[in-house]
Amino acid sequence: MADIIQLLPDSIANQIAAGEVVQRPASVVKELLENAIDAGSSTIKLIVKEAGKNLIQVIDDGCGMSETDARMCFERHATSKIRASKDLFAIRTMGFRGEAMASIAAIAHVELRTRQQPNDLGVRIVIEGSEVKKQEACQCASGTSISVKNLFYNVPARRNFLKSNSVEMRHILDEFQRVAIAHPDIFFSLHHNNTEIYHLPAGNRRQRIVGIFGPSTNKKLVPVSEETDALKLEGFVGKPEFAKKTRGEQLFFVNKRFIKSAYLNHAIMGAYEELLTKGTYPLYVIFIEIDPARIDINVHPTKQEIKFDDERLVYNYLKVAVRHALGQHSITPMLDFDQEGSFNIQTQPQQRPSIPKEQSSVASPKNYTERSSSFSKPSSLESSNLKNWEKLYDGLEAPNIEEDKKNSSSTEEHVIIESEWTDQSPLDDAVGSFSKRQKKPYHIHASYVVSQIKSGFMLIDQQSAHERILYEQYLTALSDKKASTQRQLFPTTIKLSPADASILSSIRDQINLLGFDIEEFGNSSFVINGVPADLDGNQGEQQIIETLIQQYKENRDLQLDTNETIAHSMARSAAIKRGQTLSPIEMQELIDKLFACQVPYKSPSGKNCFITIELDELRKRFGA
Repeated sequence: MADIIQLLPDSIANQIAAGEVVQRPASVVKELLENAIDAGSSTIKLIVKEAGKNLIQVIDDGCGMSETDARMCFERHATSKIRASKDLFAIRTMGFRGEAMASIAAIAHVELRTRQQPNDLGVRIVIEGSEVKKQEACQCASGTSISVKNLFYNVPARRNFLKSNSVEMRHILDEFQRVAIAHPDIFFSLHHNNTEIYHLPAGNRRQRIVGIFGPSTNKKLVPVSEETDALKLEGFVGKPEFAKKTRGEQLFFVNKRFIKSAYLNHAIMGAYEELLTKGTYPLYVIFIEIDPARIDINVHPTKQEIKFDDERLVYNYLKVAVRHALGQHSITPMLDFDQEGSFNIQTQPQQRPSIPKEQSSVASPKNYTERSSSFSKPSSLESSNLKNWEKLYDGLEAPNIEEDKKNSSSTEEHVIIESEWTDQSPLDDAVGSFSKRQKKPYHIHASYVVSQIKSGFMLIDQQSAHERILYEQYLTALSDKKASTQRQLFPTTIKLSPADASILSSIRDQINLLGFDIEEFGNSSFVINGVPADLDGNQGEQQIIETLIQQYKENRDLQLDTNETIAHSMARSAAIKRGQTLSPIEMQELIDKLFACQVPYKSPSGKNCFITIELDELRKRFGA
């Protein structure tokens, strides 16, 4: 029988390897930036077009390559970083596998221009699908410029699996930010579609973090520093009051290499024990310097997973260092034994902050109705829905407000007199008020609304219900291109991080359809001239926009269209929150609006808006 096992051609082997190394445009960005750093560059420029699908170009002023090295770098397992197996245990460079350039050249059109400092001429190499099309001498600046065009042009299945430009660009920004934060002594810039997003001069770590995440980050940072014989810890953690509901700004670096570690994250969260509200996550950027012989980074092609020879030691050092840093800056709770009365302070009940009626989303039934109607009047379908839901209340007496007030007053007076002058129990129904059937809703823990229906009662989650109402209103506003705007007496200027500014720029027109009036001011700044009329006035404009952008980034991974994503994000941002007290009339308005929705059962996030409890179930629970 003939032999059937044979070696694969290099072009096919490189395409197979590319499946692991190059998963999306961001993978190419990471590999090219790391190569530029290993070349000893002091200036690195990244140029991207169409989220990397059309062009990814990295220009550096590093050592450059000779003609032989320029050709050799596209061969599989060709590297300048290691020579023997023992070198794997002393790696200080970013790359070492020798797979990246060969993999990239196998699935894209690549052009390399490079020149070493002493030489007068450089070399230009053009490769398409692992095949060298051209190699020639050229004039170019010292250093290296690599252009990757038409990524996955010969792997259409992989190209079809790429996400939208906004999603792919977010992954590119993530990779760029990680590399730039790890090397603050290098100048970095990022251009996307001829627009400069980042311009990061060389500086210290704090300056680089503020340059990446925005000026507002500076006041949030608490420095962390600890040095032992085993390792060195440095970096910053965020103050607990600035914790967010997402994990976005959480970074670990080991020997300047970004890593992911749920184990070390647990150590950080342990240091914040009892300092964070449930469901929030702190900012942290931690740098760990350790002997390369004590770690193994040759675990995964992305090199984002490493092994420590003593993970528990690193865990304990990290937890203690962060806890110590928080304590030094008077963030962890401390007992003051010198202050008189420190143990007998009485906690006052939390009061609902006063909200101007013109700004509160449910401040009054009049405002609530007016703002709801400003988005859209109930359609015939919504009116039909409301009528069907009203059947739940058939057989219940409508409340008589005047009579209720009179009975309430007389009952209260009766109870006070009887309790003071007689032995009669306050529960005696002397005036018959307990026998009246009430339809009026009431509150539980300022979070849930109880409403009596014919078969039992409903328990409504006020936040989920309001999110559903606003979500449908915002979708209507986006389709009708009409919404109500509350003009600001004094326009507000906000400054965002370059990454968030690029997102806001891309969705600004659609956000303005919801009632915002936002203008670009340049240099990642925006001017807010107006906000939607039904937006919660308790939040500042900066917080509203930051929350909206963060939620928009979360919802994009759900593969919703842009209108649904924005409506979802705005609904979560503008909805009344749990713990916010509502009056009975406001609660009734909330119920009426919910059951006029097309889908009143679920919030946009998929949570239940209400549950029903039947009388039969109640009887069973009481043993009847």
